[in-house]
Amino acid sequence: NRGCFGACNFCALAFHQGRYIQVRSHESVIEEAKKITQMPGFKGYIHDVGGPTANFRFPACKKQLKYGHVRENSVGQALPVPICVHNIEADHTDYLNLLRELRRIEGIKKVFVRSGLRYDYMMADRNDAFFKELVEHHISGQLKVAPEHMSDNALYYMGKPSFNVYEQFRE
Repeated sequence: NRGCFGACNFCALAFHQGRYIQVRSHESVIEEAKKITQMPGFKGYIHDVGGPTANFRFPACKKQLKYGHVRENSVGQALPVPICVHNIEADHTDYLNLLRELRRIEGIKKVFVRSGLRYDYMMADRNDAFFKELVEHHISGQLKVAPEHMSDNALYYMGKPSFNVYEQFRE
């Protein structure tokens, strides 16, 4: 995946990859995975599917398609997603389907997701199927997420959600 609609104040990802999400087709990823299984020395493990914004597969909401991304709030601070964007459409169905397809490829023992998971976005998805399969099939012992700070004041200036959101996710 490329791009990030999150626009956290400390992250350059939106600047060098853009604010719009771009993803490869399932067919393209599956074709590459099949080629990898044929490489000498391949031991059956795909180590990271998705990249730095792994669980973003679509625009933040339908309004983003028509009007572009939300730039900033009334005080000029970039809006973090999904906490400040009320129209967010969190849906992991497409990503989950891709991971399932990769797991079915002959020669692949395990498909990992090691980076790029926004836990606040996972919490915004009403369907918990992705989280359950992520834990069961796609982590290597411990799920790693990044609570960038514990201070709500620091998180506010970073453009990140409150630490309470992390605590809710942890629970």
